[in-house]
Amino acid sequence: MIIALLMTRVMKKISLPNVTGYLLAGLIAGPYCLRLYNSDNLDALAIITNVALGFIAFSIGGEFKLSSLKALGAKIFIITVFEAVGASVLVITALVLLKFPITLSLVLGAIASATAPAATLMVVRQYKAQGPVTTTLLPVVAIDDAVCLMLFSILSSVAKSLESDGGFNLYQTIIKPVIEILLSLVIGFAIGLVLSVGTKFFKSRANRISLVVTAVFLGAGIAEKFGLSSLLLCMAVGAALANYSPAADKVMDGSERWTPPLFMLFFVISGAQFNFSILKQVGIVGAVYIIMRSLGKYCGARLGCLIAGTEKTVRNFLGITLLPQAGVAIGMAQLSLTVVPEYGEQIRAVVLCATLIYELVGPLLTKLALQKAGEIKKAA
Repeated sequence: MIIALLMTRVMKKISLPNVTGYLLAGLIAGPYCLRLYNSDNLDALAIITNVALGFIAFSIGGEFKLSSLKALGAKIFIITVFEAVGASVLVITALVLLKFPITLSLVLGAIASATAPAATLMVVRQYKAQGPVTTTLLPVVAIDDAVCLMLFSILSSVAKSLESDGGFNLYQTIIKPVIEILLSLVIGFAIGLVLSVGTKFFKSRANRISLVVTAVFLGAGIAEKFGLSSLLLCMAVGAALANYSPAADKVMDGSERWTPPLFMLFFVISGAQFNFSILKQVGIVGAVYIIMRSLGKYCGARLGCLIAGTEKTVRNFLGITLLPQAGVAIGMAQLSLTVVPEYGEQIRAVVLCATLIYELVGPLLTKLALQKAGEIKKAA
């Protein structure tokens, strides 16, 4: 954390977002650079990553106010589907045309759909961005997780079936992913309703922060225990609070005051996990993944915006803000070790390398896009 704090001063001097400094701090202090801590230390800190992702999802869920969504209408869902599926389709198509194995292509294509909400949220918060691009961006990156999880569940199941030559399994391919998503949303929404009731009885900032921490910990724990999506579950907690508690804005504000050190640690740990030795395993697959995913996100978002009829500013800049990729993608890459064992290590290497590039470059591009759109008035 000391190194991360010092890096924020460096980032300010060169006009880069703080999240970039946090990732670099992790790289510097991690087991593959200065070795101030080792892999065992990182494994022991896994709970920080899980909890941070829960709070990130909770914060984004807080943006899901029905009044705002009604104002945005179906266009948010159209844009999200196009940007997520666009990245998947381009990655899969390019890898297949280059004669890479179909199972490898399907799994990497599914992972390509993921966009990291954490880095985007940190940039928006740091620079207090406001405007149509930001208003569209936050719900898009939130819904993206649901689309991404569905795509990964379906495409990884298809890849697993092809790998084992056992044919398609309807339950594993379609029914199970749908049940997982629905249960995550229903349980999270129920916890959020209880949290909303709790805010009527506990009105001090300290007690309300304690309520939020309890709800997010409970949601993350249930998700881990029963194999549900922690991101979707905690997102539903925030959405329920935002829509059913009159004190939602104050509660979310209290949460935002508590979480910055947690998010800082999350990004430091993410940066520390990058192993430079895996670069030799990436090769042309990694280059294709990075280029085609970037094109897919930008072109898919632009096409979705065109169909949805958004204003020109959103069409021009939204796709650029969707490049960051981190926790969700890394988690799915880890799962690929069991889905397609033959290519699991290669998939993980590609995703980790791409994550480093996206998380270092993505926040900067997000900042520049929001500046060009006129939604960052003054750098923080």
